[in-house]
Amino acid sequence: MEIEKEIKQERFKDEYHKLMVNQLFTGKWITNLIARQLKPFGLTNQQYNVLRILRGQGKNYISVSAISGRMIDKMSNVSRLIDKLVDKKLVERRINKDDRRQADIQINQRGLDLISAIEKTEDDLKANFKSLTEKEALQLNQLLDKLRG
Repeated sequence: MEIEKEIKQERFKDEYHKLMVNQLFTGKWITNLIARQLKPFGLTNQQYNVLRILRGQGKNYISVSAISGRMIDKMSNVSRLIDKLVDKKLVERRINKDDRRQADIQINQRGLDLISAIEKTEDDLKANFKSLTEKEALQLNQLLDKLRG
């Protein structure tokens, strides 16, 4: 549906203004789709992002600041997110050997199993994007990368 109809606005100042509003609206739409996918698993988008970052580290521990630098949502309170993941017994935390003020984090098997279970529902999530061909998805990805330039 056209953005004008979605937000009940007849016109925009120019195409760039429309692009900003459209991108914000679409980003929130996607965030909500993902949140609904994660809800049965008891995770937020940001917690899932942390788990995926940790999975990418394999068996290696990673610092909280390094996790923060890789987050999609840069405004996230990573320490709080990690506390919740520790409480859910999905990650392990240890004191950094070189700097006792820092903690290092590693995903555990329970966290890996949860990610695997979530990924089994990815086809349901991707069905929301089937209005685009794979070629169009590639083009849109390239345009978004160019926009962030």
